[in-house]
Amino acid sequence: MEKNTVLERAGGYIAQEKDPHFRSEVETLLSAANSGGGGPAEAAAKELEDRFYQDLEFGTGGLRGVIGGGYNRMNTLMVKKATQGLANYIRTAFPEKAARGREGGLSAALAFDSRRYSAEFAEAAALIFAANGIKAYLFSALRPTPELSFAIRFLGCDTGIVVTASHNPPQYNGYKAYWNDGAQVIAPHDRGIIAEVQAVSEIREISREEALKLGLLQIIDKEVDGPYQAMVKSRLFRPDLIKEKAGEVKIVYTPLHGTGAFHVEQILGDLGLRVLTVPEQREGNGDFPTVDFPNPEEAAALDMAIKLGKKEGADVVMATDPDADRFGIAVPGLQPGNVSQDGFVLISGNQMGVLLADYIFLSLKEQGKLPPKPLMVNTVVTTGMQKRVAASYGVECVEVLTGFKWIADVMRRCDTGEMAGTFLFGTEESYGYLVETEVRDKDGVSAAALTAEMTLYWRSRGKSLLDRLNELYIRCGYWQEMGISKYFQGPQGPGIMQGIMEGYRKNPPGTLGGIHVTKVRDIKNGADGLPPSDVLQFFLEDGTVVSARPSGTEPKIKFYATCCAELQASGGKLETAKAEAGRKLEAIKKDIRSVIGE
Repeated sequence: MEKNTVLERAGGYIAQEKDPHFRSEVETLLSAANSGGGGPAEAAAKELEDRFYQDLEFGTGGLRGVIGGGYNRMNTLMVKKATQGLANYIRTAFPEKAARGREGGLSAALAFDSRRYSAEFAEAAALIFAANGIKAYLFSALRPTPELSFAIRFLGCDTGIVVTASHNPPQYNGYKAYWNDGAQVIAPHDRGIIAEVQAVSEIREISREEALKLGLLQIIDKEVDGPYQAMVKSRLFRPDLIKEKAGEVKIVYTPLHGTGAFHVEQILGDLGLRVLTVPEQREGNGDFPTVDFPNPEEAAALDMAIKLGKKEGADVVMATDPDADRFGIAVPGLQPGNVSQDGFVLISGNQMGVLLADYIFLSLKEQGKLPPKPLMVNTVVTTGMQKRVAASYGVECVEVLTGFKWIADVMRRCDTGEMAGTFLFGTEESYGYLVETEVRDKDGVSAAALTAEMTLYWRSRGKSLLDRLNELYIRCGYWQEMGISKYFQGPQGPGIMQGIMEGYRKNPPGTLGGIHVTKVRDIKNGADGLPPSDVLQFFLEDGTVVSARPSGTEPKIKFYATCCAELQASGGKLETAKAEAGRKLEAIKKDIRSVIGE
């Protein structure tokens, strides 16, 4: 982008941004870029270009970006503009409710996590709703994403926003937009909202004092907290077992400086379970001072919790990400193929999904509560083992695109008609699980409660979670998964990622890891009943599936592989099957890295 255009856009931003911090950031950069001071001026000019070469895109899920001043950053102005567009769309989508005004009219629920400026962004968005005659229910303090989804349904709201960048590094923030069923927006509403955001020319505003006086802003907390916690506890299968044996399992937990401690501690404590929270990571802190990435998918994020777990003799170490929608665990023992730390094995997202699916279906079957046509939902990049586990209980496994909004879309169809009451479980490989229908996004809080019960159940039968996982491998074959993420920062990043995907499309590999590719599935224009998405999948002759897709929330391209080694082909020996699967995945990883330049 030409320098004059960048300077013009920067000036326009300064004129609109009312937050002094973000405005001064851009003013300082402008001054430095115009100073003619050689290196510093060039650096300032380059930074300005990155902040203004494009507008931060309101994608299908909402906003996400680096915090800072500029149109290509997360700041108060961009939050206000996005929320004004969402408000405009909501008023158009529900004209009868919009016409009622404050009494019985439109409403929105808003929550925020521990990230920098999350509280400020949430209040700014709430006041935009209020200025547009939409009553805003704003949580008084940090609350997890699943509770926001619950609140929308519980309060009967028409939309909702949670201000979070999930598990991204501390320089990021964002927000996710929800529809009136508590799920993230999908077509046609996503496109309609994006069009309204892009068309915003005027932002209506109101002060906090006036919004409160008019009844257009209501601060909420315990009136939703209590029902949410009661719902989570109601989804457990064996409360009597927990009451009888709760003292037999010790849990170490970390919220990774996020929102999870309040609910996880309260719910598990109410059940009589012993929970020790990592003290250094218990309080919300958007700088995430003890971890590089506040993500339970990252082994390093659990370091402190595992060290405490080893010291205290914990039976399970649990972690939720900053907005408590993702959930991960580590357990004592040894499991070849898994990451191990200090005598603890980290359970992958795919494995956790397998264990939870098995426990849910087993429990319902034992209690005679399996519906006639039960189903679970997972994504196209999730392990195929879940489909085999589901089939062993007579449960159908429905496959959707990545993103929990697509799982929620299937749940929506299970609310009425022939599919009513059939949904049992939703999961994705990236540590997302949903065991209830009152929430329509992944829920790390309910996953924590059910995992505690599951641990007790298998303990009461003389088994650990690893023992049960190995039993399932013997029944369903040994499955191992692999993921590779490659970041491409800056203005050139999207083009590089697009080039990699187009290269695969024009010249798909004949083999991956020395195994013949028998089928290529390109979902760019939709395929096999799936809506369009920039995803490529390669099906290998041994049953291995390799997938590639650019991330929808970060400047990176992601590769996934799920591989099965049948025990019959390995002489019935689990260790032999594990070694064979590991060998295949290493060879596939080498081929992928040669393409992406690693």
